[in-house]
Amino acid sequence: MTEIRRRPGDGTGGLRSGATTFDDLREQAVSLRREGLSRRQIRDRLQIHNNDILNALLQGEPPPEWTKRPNAKDDLRDRARELRLQGMTYDRIQAELGCSKSSISLWVRDLPKPEPRYSTEEHRSLMTAGLERLQKKRDETRRTTKAEAEDELGVMSDRELFVMGVGIYWAEGQKSKPYARRERVIFVNSDPDMIQLFLAWLDLLGIEPRRLQYRVMIHETANVVGAEHFWADQVRVDHSRLQRTTLKKHNPRTVRKNVGEDYRGCLVIGVLDGADLYRRIEGWWSRIAVEARRRNA
Repeated sequence: MTEIRRRPGDGTGGLRSGATTFDDLREQAVSLRREGLSRRQIRDRLQIHNNDILNALLQGEPPPEWTKRPNAKDDLRDRARELRLQGMTYDRIQAELGCSKSSISLWVRDLPKPEPRYSTEEHRSLMTAGLERLQKKRDETRRTTKAEAEDELGVMSDRELFVMGVGIYWAEGQKSKPYARRERVIFVNSDPDMIQLFLAWLDLLGIEPRRLQYRVMIHETANVVGAEHFWADQVRVDHSRLQRTTLKKHNPRTVRKNVGEDYRGCLVIGVLDGADLYRRIEGWWSRIAVEARRRNA
C-alpha cells in the first residue's frame, strides 16, 4: 500500500510522526464527505493541506448539495437546452433568451445539431428574396432623397447657371497649357444632361447656334450610326450637321465596360471664333478660385 508520511513541512500538517496509508486516509475522507462535510472541513479534520493529495482522496465523491453555489443562469440553461432540442439555431435561441451565443454553445454542445430548416435551394431563394426587398427599400430611399434635393434647389437663376457653367467647363472642357496656348472652347462629355447644361450656358452667354460644331467620339466596335443619330437628336440638329465621327481603335487586350445599347460614346461641342470666350472663362474661373481660397483662409 502507498504510504503518506506526516512530517513537519511536508504539506500534510505535521501533527505526528509515523505513517498513514493512502487508503486509510481516503476511507476517512470519503466517510467525512458522505457525512456532508466540505473540502475545507475535511482538510482541517485530517490536517491534509496539500490540494493534490486532497483531490486524490476525494476523487469521484460529489460535493454535498449545501456547498453548491446557486447559479442564476440555471433556468436559462435549461430553457436553452429545451429550445435546442426543438431544433432551434443559436441565433433563434439568442433572440428568444437574450443571452450570448458563447453561453448557448457551452450549454447545448452535447446535444445533436438540428436538421437544417431549409434546403439549399430554399435557402438560396430566401436569400434572393431578402436581397430584392433590401434593394427595393434602398431604391425607394434613393428616390425620396433625390426628390427632396430637387425641391431644395428649386428654379435655377441665371447667375447660378452662369457660375455652374464656368465650373463644368473648367472641369470637363479643353484648357490651354502654358507650353501650348490653344484658346479654343471645346467641351466633351458622355452625359446628355451635362450636354444640355452646357448648351443652356452658351445660350445664356449669347452664343449663337450657328457658331457651334458637333462631333461624336466613340469606339469603332460600337453602334456608330445609332450614336450619331442619338446625339443629333439631343442637340436638335440634322444628322448632316455633325462633323466626321472620331473612332477609337479597339484594343483586343482591353476589357471594355462601356458596352451595350446605352453606350453612345461622347459628344464634342466646339465654339467657332471662341478665343475671346475662352479668355473670359479663364478670368471667371480665376475669380471663383480666388473666392474659394478666401473662404478657406
